[in-house]
Amino acid sequence: MTRHGNRPLLFVDVDGPLLPFGDDPQRDLTGTASNSHLARLDPQIGPRLAALPCDLVWATTWEEEANIELAPRLGLPQLPVVNWPEPSAAHEREDQWFGLHWKTRTLVAWADGRPFAWVDDEITDADRDWVSIHHPAQAILHRVASSRGLTDQDFVVLDEWLQLA
Repeated sequence: MTRHGNRPLLFVDVDGPLLPFGDDPQRDLTGTASNSHLARLDPQIGPRLAALPCDLVWATTWEEEANIELAPRLGLPQLPVVNWPEPSAAHEREDQWFGLHWKTRTLVAWADGRPFAWVDDEITDADRDWVSIHHPAQAILHRVASSRGLTDQDFVVLDEWLQLA
């Protein structure tokens, strides 16, 4: 699948933004949610994501499982998936030094110069700063509270930004 086009990308994390943890997070160490977490998936999120003026991309440790388990429940088509490379020792040290999220470099490379939004529950100012220096196009890194997931306000912020990107 080609990654070139005019529309901005929206990189979507699953655990936290789509599967909120509530007040007592209990993450599965494999990077996927248990069946109880799947019950927290709001099927109305799918049409809301699809209505945004962007190309959706899974940016999650679920990788292809997001298309198998989540896309049908959300009424979404099969989406492109970011496959995470093995981290290099040099990048790991540098990322730790700068306080970067382990996804940041890969998402900038995947965007390949296209404007993008990224929703995740672990984004920090260090990621925003790094992207602003290393990505030639517009980008918004939007942190979502893992306890509540994507909210109406998050969709307002994303829609407004995507309309201008």
